[in-house]
Amino acid sequence: MHFRSVRLLYFCLLATCGMPPAIAQSAPNTKPPACTAAEYRQFDFWQGDWDVRDASGTIVGRNRIVSLHGGCALQESWTGAGGVSGTSLNIYDNDRKRWHQTWVDNGGGLLHLDGGIVDGAMVLRGESIAADASSKPTLQRITWTPQSDGRVRQLWESSSDSGKTWSVVFDGIYSKRP
Repeated sequence: MHFRSVRLLYFCLLATCGMPPAIAQSAPNTKPPACTAAEYRQFDFWQGDWDVRDASGTIVGRNRIVSLHGGCALQESWTGAGGVSGTSLNIYDNDRKRWHQTWVDNGGGLLHLDGGIVDGAMVLRGESIAADASSKPTLQRITWTPQSDGRVRQLWESSSDSGKTWSVVFDGIYSKRP
């Protein structure tokens, strides 16, 4: 058999069967598990399957937050009563020492937020760009506060004057679904 054919066969076997047992057993795993630092657990209070209510107690949507990739990320799946659906991916960025969220929705919305824990709450901030290119960016601030009864309050505020004043976009309470 030609050397190239033998090498190709060997690599094909590796690709379909994995490493040969002798190689797999001799390679010790010296790398510590990823995402085990305490910072990666700071947003775990948001995990769960939730009913979300507005200030009047009306259910405005359902949100499911799950851990992904061995605890390295949280994925949010939102379904609003009004037809809006969206997803966010949340991760503690160890290089920059802060949390990051990327949100996308079925209306073409995109939001990038960064931040961290402030007084026991997760506070993430970012800018949204209006469709009108002549408009100034609007600051967005979303705060998730764990409540003593296991619920979570989400307060979303925006500012069009560089943070001098803030207006409430959404103020909701997350309650675990039975």
